[in-house]
Amino acid sequence: MPRFAANLSMLYNELDFLDRFAAAAADGFQGVEFLFPYAFAAEQLVERLKQHGLSQVLFNAPPGDWDAGERGIACLPGREAEFRDGIEQALSYAQALACPRIHVMAGLVPASLDCAEARRIYVKNLRHAAQRAGEHGIALMLEPINGRDMPGYFLSRQDEAHALVAEIGEPNVRVQMDLYHCQIVEGDLAAKIRHWLPAGGVGHMQIAGVPERHEPDVGEINFPYLFELIDRLGYDGWIGCEYKPARGAVPGGTTDGLGWIRTCLQARAA
Repeated sequence: MPRFAANLSMLYNELDFLDRFAAAAADGFQGVEFLFPYAFAAEQLVERLKQHGLSQVLFNAPPGDWDAGERGIACLPGREAEFRDGIEQALSYAQALACPRIHVMAGLVPASLDCAEARRIYVKNLRHAAQRAGEHGIALMLEPINGRDMPGYFLSRQDEAHALVAEIGEPNVRVQMDLYHCQIVEGDLAAKIRHWLPAGGVGHMQIAGVPERHEPDVGEINFPYLFELIDRLGYDGWIGCEYKPARGAVPGGTTDGLGWIRTCLQARAA
């Protein structure tokens, strides 16, 4: 069974953020991920990780003005200095948290921006970021995101992401394969997994049920079949549980929805 990490931005939302680490550990998770660490001092997060025996497996680089609707700035002209500053901030946190990978959000492409120019800027920015991250042994993730949830996002398909990895040409740039997004955009998940995992370009995976983004046992995807396939193909990385609990932010809502994984988590925690 793959290694699962709790996404603390989505799970345990009935609790204050810093209390979610304890809840995840109590449920048997050994790894965590989240969107952004920057509202907290790195020392606070390190303390929670150490206290509960958790590994930080992923977080995102600064995305621009998230509250204003920005979803990354890597492909946007005129934001290069801001992008580089954000990468330095992310690398500082990653080193403190012993986090081996950072997801770099590409951004929404304005209608006025030529797609070829957006790609040129993106590749240039990622090359710089990868070289800086490589100095610290940190990998960068590129994630295709579906256009239903995030209209106008720069990157939506697995083949596009792998082509960009090849064009960027840095060994520490890899693809973050979120099966929720992949199902919505492309479907045929087993074939996609069989194609991309053996190629070695996938550095992280994430899951959620489709279409509502609830628990993986809710919706149209047969995740037990896919987990067996992923194991058979030898993937030894983490799988982030980036879903919205069906019971929402109610006490015990996340824990009550972990029936799909509880046996595995308990076995790993023993």
